[in-house]
Amino acid sequence: MAKKTSAKAPMKKIAKKAPAKPAPKPRPAAKPVVDEKKPVAKKAPLPPVVRPLSARPSDLSSQIPPEIELTHVDEQLVALLNRRAALYLEKMKGVHAPSKVMFSDLDQQTVWGMIDRINQGPLTSAELKTIFRPLLSAGRQRIKHTRVAYLGPPFSFTHQAAISRFGESADLVPVSTIATVFEEVNRGHVDFGLVPIENSTDGRIVDTLDMFTRLPIRICGEVQVHVHHNLLARCDRSEITEIYSKPQALSQCRDWLSKNMPHARLIEVTSTSTAAQLARDKPNVAAVASRQAAIQYDVPVVAECIEDNQNNVTRFAVIGDSVAEPTGSDRTAILLQIPHKPGSLSDALEPFRRNKINLTWIESFPLRSPAVGYLFFLDFEGHISEPRIKKTLKDLEALPPDRLEVLGSYPRSEPLK
Repeated sequence: MAKKTSAKAPMKKIAKKAPAKPAPKPRPAAKPVVDEKKPVAKKAPLPPVVRPLSARPSDLSSQIPPEIELTHVDEQLVALLNRRAALYLEKMKGVHAPSKVMFSDLDQQTVWGMIDRINQGPLTSAELKTIFRPLLSAGRQRIKHTRVAYLGPPFSFTHQAAISRFGESADLVPVSTIATVFEEVNRGHVDFGLVPIENSTDGRIVDTLDMFTRLPIRICGEVQVHVHHNLLARCDRSEITEIYSKPQALSQCRDWLSKNMPHARLIEVTSTSTAAQLARDKPNVAAVASRQAAIQYDVPVVAECIEDNQNNVTRFAVIGDSVAEPTGSDRTAILLQIPHKPGSLSDALEPFRRNKINLTWIESFPLRSPAVGYLFFLDFEGHISEPRIKKTLKDLEALPPDRLEVLGSYPRSEPLK
């Protein structure tokens, strides 16, 4: 009898503790929760992928071999990159003037800021920007095919600046002179042009400033590039008898060349790329050119970073007929001709002091006409839409000047390494 009682007792307890029927009740409520999460998983399938490898759970790294995980990560990158491109196109569908927004530098600057803010390596921020640049360019090209004329040939520093601003997906058109860049933009053959405007070692680029006086072209952007010159040759330095490069490059390396290559004759050519070609094809010849040109034309670098000023920066102007929207960090450029008499320049600069406008650049060059006098090219902080800039221009008009033209307002840029 004791055995029977003990056998029945646990059965009663089980029946009281967990009735079989109520157990499925939570299941219907759980199903919608699982279904609701499915679309979210499709949009952002892999948050862990974007975390640094050091942040991976240790159990995950021990369970999955690196070669398998690399394949998995690569597949996710392909999906995420395409997803980003699709989202960009979707965003542009709701924009009133997509071409205008597409040209704006704000998207790129936002991405650059994000990279600088969250990047923890092992890739550098500069390397990540190099990866993102063609991605952004490819998205823009799907909205509008962009043609850009630049001072060629390919693999010159201007070409490098064009790639950094518009990306390799843009139709980059090399031309032989700065004047041709302006003419191509003016005739509508291209959407934009890119020309050098100022160098931190040699100063103004006269040909560029002169063309602004001739054609009604706006400045709608800028690109700043750290210019590093290298000595390229297929022979030993002691065997070099001639060194080719464009005049500006030779000028920016004059001290180094005089100290280290006094026996070599310096010969000017139209571009650093042309110089690299000559160093490839002629014996005992060297070129002063970029590292990109050395790679492209297969000429070894025998001395690197030979520029006299290690902070050698060239500023390039993006020219066209677009009006850049204010960003809060902008420049405005004007062309000013004032009467050729004592005190005229002082009077013209007074409105900038009175309205607390910081002048960042001022250049003068003589008039081409028989009249005696000078044109002044002025660059200053601020956007033409700001009240203080409007007030300054109004004060200038009241002088009155012989000529006053606003060449454009555009976002300031940081020099690219």
